[in-house]
Amino acid sequence: MASSNFVDYVKIFARSGHGGAGSAHFRREKFVAFGGPDGGDGGKGGSIILKGDSQYWTLIHLKYQRHQFAEDGQCGSGARSSGKDAKDIIIPVPLGTVARRLVETEDGETELEYVGEVTENGEELVLLKGGRGGLGNWHFKTATNQAPRYAQPGEEGDEGAFILELKVLADVGLVGFPNAGKSTLLSVVSAAKPKIANYAFTTLEPNLGIVEVRDGHSFVMADIPGIIEGAHEGKGLGTRFLRHIERNSILLFMVPADSDDIKHDYQVLLGELTQYNPELLDKERLLAITKCDMLDEELIEQMKSELPEDIETVFISSVAGLNIQQLKDKIWAALQR
Repeated sequence: MASSNFVDYVKIFARSGHGGAGSAHFRREKFVAFGGPDGGDGGKGGSIILKGDSQYWTLIHLKYQRHQFAEDGQCGSGARSSGKDAKDIIIPVPLGTVARRLVETEDGETELEYVGEVTENGEELVLLKGGRGGLGNWHFKTATNQAPRYAQPGEEGDEGAFILELKVLADVGLVGFPNAGKSTLLSVVSAAKPKIANYAFTTLEPNLGIVEVRDGHSFVMADIPGIIEGAHEGKGLGTRFLRHIERNSILLFMVPADSDDIKHDYQVLLGELTQYNPELLDKERLLAITKCDMLDEELIEQMKSELPEDIETVFISSVAGLNIQQLKDKIWAALQR
């Protein structure tokens, strides 16, 4: 079961505020003759807005705040006094959050309608707009109607259910079977401290680390939980984490040197991604053969003839530091392309 502090999928119910009604007020002062209409405008209702915040990496804060209701705008009053606008509800979300709205179709079915996504720090996405405030009666004064008794009601707000889904944003995503050495690599090249152990599905949530290259340059690497054959059909951890791979610029495939058939393992991994989303094949790919501290130069040369031909390959050992800088340089060069 996944760690409870990483939530990448949540359903919320939201409601924006109604606009305040305009005022149908007339100016009546003791020493002012011919007092006319002076009803003020109503205030705007509060909107529901998602805002990207790089300090967040999970949607757990919304797991316990599934109802997000904004307040209504205040009504207008005399002396052309406008009602106060209601505060917008700003919901901080991690970068890579996708919002979809649950809508009912004509045949009574429910489907998801894409609203938008938040990918940059400070970027805002309006889920529901607050209702506009109504105009006061002074707006409607004309030469033929000097005393309009009409003011606009406030515009109604909106409400709906939304699915928020997080897809981890990273420059490089690590793709491999359980125990391929993904977590070990991330712990060596960054300050991340993922859980490392010798059993299946040690990693139960994506881990992110910032990798320094040279000259102050860096990139973000994501350790995606292990894939197994049949993941796209729901086997193992299923498709739960495959979505996170969609947002990575480069995919670093990792196969251990003690694999029975490196080429076969790579093809299986590639096949799972293809079955899940064929567009993943458009991403640039690198292959790292891990745990190579157990190999000598002669064995590495022999293995080169058994490798896939359509991908650049690096032999590494995270524990021994073998070719780690070379791997970082290749990733950086690919990112520049």
